[in-house]
Formats: sequence, structure tokens, C-alpha cells
Amino acid sequence: MKRVAKLSLLMLLAVSVMLAGCGSKGSDESSSNGADNGSKEIKTVKIFQFKVEIAEALNRLKGEFEKTHPNIKLDIQTVGGGADYGAALKAKFASNDAPDIFNNGGFQEMETWMEHLEDLSAEPWVKDVIPLAKEPMTKDGKLYGQPMNLEGYGFIYNKDLFAKAGITELPKTLTQLEDAAKKLQAAGITPFSNGYQEWWILGIHNLNVAFAQQQDPNAFIKGLNDGSAKIAGSKEFENWSNMLDLTVKYGNKNPLTTDYNTQVTLFAKGETAMMQQGNWTQVQIDGINKDLNLGVLPMPIDNDAAKNDKLLVGVPNNWVVNKNSKVKEEAKTFLNWMVSSDIGKQYIAKEFKFIPAFSTIPATAEDLGDIAAEVTKYSQDNKVLSWNWFKYPDGVTQEFGNSIQAYIAGKMDKTALLVDFQKAWDNLKKK
Repeated sequence: MKRVAKLSLLMLLAVSVMLAGCGSKGSDESSSNGADNGSKEIKTVKIFQFKVEIAEALNRLKGEFEKTHPNIKLDIQTVGGGADYGAALKAKFASNDAPDIFNNGGFQEMETWMEHLEDLSAEPWVKDVIPLAKEPMTKDGKLYGQPMNLEGYGFIYNKDLFAKAGITELPKTLTQLEDAAKKLQAAGITPFSNGYQEWWILGIHNLNVAFAQQQDPNAFIKGLNDGSAKIAGSKEFENWSNMLDLTVKYGNKNPLTTDYNTQVTLFAKGETAMMQQGNWTQVQIDGINKDLNLGVLPMPIDNDAAKNDKLLVGVPNNWVVNKNSKVKEEAKTFLNWMVSSDIGKQYIAKEFKFIPAFSTIPATAEDLGDIAAEVTKYSQDNKVLSWNWFKYPDGVTQEFGNSIQAYIAGKMDKTALLVDFQKAWDNLKKK
């Protein structure tokens, strides 16, 4: 599909920059953007962001920024790790405590928040964005967000535990995945770490596999919106449920009371061999055990190896500026500094461990870690599937997640689950 081909090219461009290890030398000076750093007045930029994985490093970066911009202070608040960022953001705006910089996923989410978004098309960093990374936040030729990074996910696995269990061939089909799980169990190793207390792990990332495996995901989503397509009866959704069942059958006890942090901790401590997550977990894993030997597996839903041997790769989110902010020029100054200064570039690749969405930010496999290196390799080989949840009706991913949790708890069967998905979509789509 065209989107997959474009995404592969995007990642190839990013990889070429990584391997070259070079980029245009950034400046530690702020952009002009109207921010008057010669003024005695100190202005505070409120940042409301959801990436718990970078919260600590982002606060260190804040210190670096404020050293060179003494008249701009950053007030960073992180809401994530199970909390509903979208609901928290709406509450901020409703209570007249709107942030100056916040996160937006693009596509439908961009449309939802369009009345609050500043046009960033004239910013100096725009020319350096890898072309496809602009797509989620572009409307009528204008760019409304700065891409945070590129990410990929699948089943992260512990290579040493696989070797201990005698797994010599990596699973690319659902049957092979179950065979691997049986070998791990026989070796006394819990195959999966499942953080299914978190609706987003299920309703966003897990279920996206069923959408991404459609012959044309965009056409399928359009069909759901105009009524020409249905979730119930879709073989991709039926097959997806078999993959979900497998993770529960061979997973940790009490998955519905296991949160994100516990899921990652179980895996990082070597208590499980696999977990459904992406390269964003590298920082947390390294904080627990930096010596783990990691890789990433696809999330197969049937036994077609060629179709399933792919990772799910996309632009996870974007930094946006509140167009009604009284300090929006200072907000733009920070965003430009973050992607153009030497220290900002260093933090993006080495501290955040982000796969850069900018051609001017160098990053090596050593910088990014094993997981991102694996994501990059899959992308080089044109083995990628799309991210689609930002194209859904607002609020439907949480409804999906709640329904999947009810299914795992045994409160409904597969038929009812898919019917629930369809009802949620129909209720929330724009009429």
C-alpha cells in the first residue's frame, strides 16, 4: 500500500542520517520568533505532555534551555502511564488553565483541536522535517505540529530467554508464536508480560493490528464512517482476537490488574520473555537492566508469514502550540531550540532515545538502543504496517479498550466484542 511504501522511505531517510552520523550543526541561540530575551520580564511557558518515558530527561532539558534563555521558564506537567491524557487536556482547557504547548496525534485528533492550534508552517525547523512526518498535522498546505519522533512496536523479546528455551527460529506466524510460548513455558519462563489494566495498550496498539492488516486501512476506515464496511464479519478482526487470546493464555497472572509500569518491570527483570510494547520503553528498561539483549517480533494474527512479518511504525505524536497563548512566541522559541540546538539534538537521540523525525538530527543504533535499531531494520526491509488510531472517531479507542478488558474478564464472547466495537464506532463517528 502506498502509505507503507512512503513510511519505509521515510525510515530509510532517517536511517541514512543515523548511519552518516552527521547533520547540520545546530545553534544554541533561540529563534527570533518574536521572543524578546533582552526583556527583564520573565515569561512562563506551560507544557502539558503525555510521554512518561521522557519526563525525567525532559526536565533536565528544561534546565539546559533555561540556562541560555533566562527570561523564559518552562512549567512541564506530564500526564500519562495509564491516565487519560485526552480527558485531562480537555479539563485543562475547560478550567481556563490551557497549556501553551501540548500534544496532538494528528489526523482526526488534529481536526478535533483545530480551533486551538497555531499555524507553524513558517517555523525554521519545518524544512528539516522528513516529508511523511508532516502528514498527520498538515491541513490545506499548513503545518500545525512539530513531529515528536518516529516509533515502532510489536512483541519486544528477550533474546537470551529465547535461547534458553531452545527457540532457534523466530516466530512469524500465530502457530509459530504459540510454539515459542510453549517452549518458554516448558523452560519455566512466563512467555508474555501483559499490562492489560491499561485500556490504551489494548484499544490503541493491540487492536490497531486488525486495522493495519486490512487490505487498505484508510479505505476500511472510510467504509466504517460511511457504513459500507463493518467490523463484525471482518476476518482480520476475528484473527486478531486469536492473537489476543494467545497472549492471555501464556501471560502473567492477573493481566487486568497489571499496569504499564508493572508490565515493563516484569519484562525488564527477566521474569517474562515478551511484551507488547515499542521502542519508547527502552529508557525504562535500561533503568532497570541495561544489559538485556533485546529484539522485536511481529504481532501475527494468522499463519501467513509474509503478511505478518512486519512491525507497526508511525509518528506517535506532535508538539503543538496553543494559538491563543499569550506566550506563544516563547513557546515557538523552545520548540525550535529543542530540534536545532546541539544539546536539544543530543537529548532527542541519546536521552529520549527517539528515532528522529528530522533529517538534521543524527542518531546511531548505539544512541537509540536495541529496540529502535530493530524497528529501523524492519523499516529498511519494507516490513512495516501503519498506525491508524488517530483516524478514528474521538473517544472510540477508550471504548475499544474497555470492551476488550470486559472480553478478557469473560464478560462477553468474541461475537459480542466485535458488535461492541461497531456500536462504539457508530455512536462516536461524525454524523
